[in-house]
Amino acid sequence: MADTLIPKELKYTSTHEWLKIEGDTAVMGITDFAQKELSDIVYLDLPEPGKILNQGDVLGTIEAVKAVSDFYTPISGTIIETNQELKTAPDLVNKEPYGKGWMVKIKVTNNSEVTNLLNAEAYEKITVAH
Repeated sequence: MADTLIPKELKYTSTHEWLKIEGDTAVMGITDFAQKELSDIVYLDLPEPGKILNQGDVLGTIEAVKAVSDFYTPISGTIIETNQELKTAPDLVNKEPYGKGWMVKIKVTNNSEVTNLLNAEAYEKITVAH
C-alpha cells in the first residue's frame, strides 16, 4: 500500500498502533493502514483515565462496519487522557489517524520499552507484506 501514510517521527507496533513520545507522556492511536483495513469506524471503547496497563495489554476495542477489533497498548503506563471527541465522532480515526483521531495519552512508566517498538521503515515492511 504505497499510499499509506507512515510518519517517520512516530513509533509503531506490529499490531498497527502508533506512539508519539513527548517527554514522559505518549500519545497513541491506530495507524492509517489499520483504519483503512477496518474501513468505517463507528464506535470506540476507550479505557478510563487512571487505568494502568502493561505493554501489549488490550487497551480497548474498535467497532467498524467490517469488524470489531481489539487494540493494544504500545508501552506500559497509566492512561491520563482519552480523546473525548471520538465518542461522538469516531470517524476522526478514519479521517485523521495521526491527528484528531488520536485515542489516548499515557504517562509512561518504562521508557526502555520504546526499543521494542518499530520505526517507520520497519513498520512499512509489515504493511507491504499484507
